[in-house]
Amino acid sequence: MPEPRPPARSFSDLVVGQKAHAFVLAVDRLTAAIPKAETYGLTAQMRRAAVSIPANLAEGFAQRSQADKARRLNIAEASTEESRYYLILARDLGYSQSDERMQLLEEVSRLLNSDARALLASGS
Repeated sequence: MPEPRPPARSFSDLVVGQKAHAFVLAVDRLTAAIPKAETYGLTAQMRRAAVSIPANLAEGFAQRSQADKARRLNIAEASTEESRYYLILARDLGYSQSDERMQLLEEVSRLLNSDARALLASGS
């Protein structure tokens, strides 16, 4: 039986926080290769949505009330869906084959969903 993990001291201790950060770095590498004509369009939107995921996790981690934590998780989930669309769009525009990024985003999505369900089940 695996040993229990110690409580997280910061959002970066959370697996979902680590995966979300890795996704931001992957999006940054992707957008660096997108044509300059998209700098203020797709590139900016993709980066903003990706950064919003761990940023909201970090802010939610520091919140004291369950309602505030749940709100930030919900915003992170919404940014995950927005990022999903941008990956699809980048693929369809021929800027990238985003399979690895999409898999990472799917993992982030599953972890966020699990955290949200646990938070709601705690009822606090």
